[in-house]
Amino acid sequence: MRASTFIVVIFLICGVVAVAGCTSSQSSTTTSASPGTTASSSITTGPTDVMPANIAVTVTVGEKDYLGQIPVTFDGGQGQDNVQTITVTLTRVDGSTQTATLGSDKGDTITLAGTRGTGSLAGQSDRVQVAVTMNNGITYNIADVLREYRSRSGTGS
Repeated sequence: MRASTFIVVIFLICGVVAVAGCTSSQSSTTTSASPGTTASSSITTGPTDVMPANIAVTVTVGEKDYLGQIPVTFDGGQGQDNVQTITVTLTRVDGSTQTATLGSDKGDTITLAGTRGTGSLAGQSDRVQVAVTMNNGITYNIADVLREYRSRSGTGS
């Protein structure tokens, strides 16, 4: 009788720990995966995935220029031949989004039309997310960055 009570207590503790872990993980996923609810939550970056070294690829999200253009370039990597699609999502300051597909040949580049620094949106950042889907069906979120408007005559170089 004592052994069965001990086993039941162990299962209850494991269940409580599993539920607590799922609850906190679910909250962070919901926050980062809801790009469109409000402008403030959609401009917050989330965690990115680390790809296994044998299939890793990289993408460079360039700086936003004074016209609001953001270049995104595929840099290739060991897993380049295993890439099925590369999806780039831009979330602007006003909450609007743009999704584009980046080619999987090294050097392929797309340019996204980000927010220009005019009016009340001056100096605000746009969010760029990059997701790579491999041939095995697994999708990795490899980039989630903010790009701030740079003025032509700004103090930066």
